[in-house]
Amino acid sequence: MKLSEQVKPISYIKTHASEIIRKISSNRSPVVITLNGEARAILQDITEYEKDRESMAMLKILAMGRKNIEAGNFRPAAAAFQSIREKVSKNPAR
Repeated sequence: MKLSEQVKPISYIKTHASEIIRKISSNRSPVVITLNGEARAILQDITEYEKDRESMAMLKILAMGRKNIEAGNFRPAAAAFQSIREKVSKNPAR
């Protein structure tokens, strides 16, 4: 379903809240809430929200990694694993 088809004024949300929440939960499609004719907020299923947050976190990690590579702040995987092995051998688990 297109997001443009899921636009509702705040007054509609107030009077049909439980119905809208049921629809959002079943079809996982967010609702755009308008105030004075302008889009102001999104009402979204919690599961979809959590997925979006996880995706954003992953994208942020990838962007940070890319910046590190561009800045030359990296080392080959073999060297990184060797460093880890050395640290583990110096401090074995108890």
